[in-house]
Amino acid sequence: MGTREISRDPAVAAGAAVHLTGLRKHYGEVRAVDGVDLTIAPGEVVALLGPNGAGKSTTVDLLLGLSTPDSGTASVFGRTPFDAVRAGMIGAMLQGGALLEDLTVGETVGMVAALHHRPMPVREALRRAGIEDLANRRATKLSGGQKQRVRFAVALVSDPDLLVLDEPTAAMDVGTRREFWKSMYEFTDSGRTVLFATHYLEEAEEFADRVVLLRAGKIVADGSVAEVRALAGGRTIRAGVPGATEPVIAALPAITGYELRGDRVAISSADSDTTLRALMAAVPAVHDIEIGAVGLEGAFLSLTGDETDQEPTR
Repeated sequence: MGTREISRDPAVAAGAAVHLTGLRKHYGEVRAVDGVDLTIAPGEVVALLGPNGAGKSTTVDLLLGLSTPDSGTASVFGRTPFDAVRAGMIGAMLQGGALLEDLTVGETVGMVAALHHRPMPVREALRRAGIEDLANRRATKLSGGQKQRVRFAVALVSDPDLLVLDEPTAAMDVGTRREFWKSMYEFTDSGRTVLFATHYLEEAEEFADRVVLLRAGKIVADGSVAEVRALAGGRTIRAGVPGATEPVIAALPAITGYELRGDRVAISSADSDTTLRALMAAVPAVHDIEIGAVGLEGAFLSLTGDETDQEPTR
């Protein structure tokens, strides 16, 4: 699915879907969110990435009005989070969202629809979530992936302008995940906005217009997948290295990281020519050499690595 060109100029802030300014939230000595500035234009699909404790969940909570910032402001289409949620402008799919066991899928989505002034027809929400055939099934009879699709329908039924998704494809198999993202693009093609947090880096690489990386409550990278890769710099060398040991690989010049598994190695290097010459000298039997750009996973590890702060569990 192609990436769409969408402006991220700060000048769009007045008409932004999401506008966070100087956002801070501390829990004792832990700075869960520490000065986040973020503007998302209407129609963007933005992936929020970061290691555990980076501040993703706290940022989402502040955006949804589930938590109050210590300082800074959050607005959604020019409104406070509380007003935007009350107006049905935000649909949220949270990983821990519970489903009432005694209700059928159709009843669950219908109950949420009844809370909004201009909801999407329940049948349409079920269709978009791909669960029309589950309308009469109770929550106790659903698989983990099916429950995620129900949560998606619940998020959709208010017909929101912004969808906020926390690990939306957790428990889904590969085929179901692709169908989920196909339905997401149907949603965003009408000009809607999506912010999603995920641990599936390949999802961010394939489906996001933009990637925002958090570390220790701060944004450390913000741009297209290509732009974030470029920030990490360097290249990746993959090769067969019979007989090579960890000390030999670790001693190579210009490396920023490596992974040695049996007789195969993957090396991140700030100067691939220098590293490769040294590798060939140190391991004469090296073979099947491949050199490529750093992928999103490599950039993620490079830009967010060595993070030890923990975000409060909630």
